[in-house]
Amino acid sequence: MRRFIRWLSTGNKSAWIFILPSLILIALFGLPLLALLSRSANRDFFSFALAPNAISALRLSLLTSTLSVLLTIAAGMPLAYILARWKFRGKTYIELLVDLPVVLPPSVAGLALLIAFGRNGVFGPGLAAMGISLPFTTAAVVVAQTFVSAPLFVRSAKTGFAEIDPQLEEAAFVEGADEIQLFRFVMLPLAWRPLLTGAILAWTRALGEFGATILFAGNFEGKTQTMPLAIYLGLERGLGVALALSVLLVAVSVVLLGVIRNLEKQNKG
Repeated sequence: MRRFIRWLSTGNKSAWIFILPSLILIALFGLPLLALLSRSANRDFFSFALAPNAISALRLSLLTSTLSVLLTIAAGMPLAYILARWKFRGKTYIELLVDLPVVLPPSVAGLALLIAFGRNGVFGPGLAAMGISLPFTTAAVVVAQTFVSAPLFVRSAKTGFAEIDPQLEEAAFVEGADEIQLFRFVMLPLAWRPLLTGAILAWTRALGEFGATILFAGNFEGKTQTMPLAIYLGLERGLGVALALSVLLVAVSVVLLGVIRNLEKQNKG
């Protein structure tokens, strides 16, 4: 800090053109979080955090977000590999489709899922004929979370696979490796950091999903009420639980961002 003040005093007055706008945005990021932490810091915090509805929402969020990430990895890793290493017609359109949920408003995502897989939706009757009913179930929560979070994993995994030296791929084929062996013994060991980063980002996004979930899965305690939905409901019934769950989400996000930053440093190193 002293070095910074000394740097300003040596004649770098124009630096304030950059510093002041930056301070405004930093304050916008930091002050609401400080206010949240200060308001929740009281003797009743743990009683609110351990309330039955809070525990139920936490348990459901951890379960559904974990299932969502497992589903994302199982389907998203092969897709990321194809997009990163293969060349084929229509690839650009698939990449556009994969990235689209990232920029879609959550309400649009939820409505699209409901129109597609609702009981009276486009594919609803076909699913009903197979005995499958998605809307307003725990499975609907997983589907909604996967829809909005999977692109984050696919993008990170795709970047990791694309950065691998093509000569390693050629050498593996020369040694007689097939596509599966190349993927297992060359690609995965070299791209594990971007894969883990993408999985963490997807898990965090799934944990915080709200808009698509409430439209497609509803807000039923113990069944579809995740932590963000419990926070929303807590604004009407009691601020204490909403504050406690919000602090827990902030804490989880900080820890996971720290892990991601560490992985990025290791990757650069």
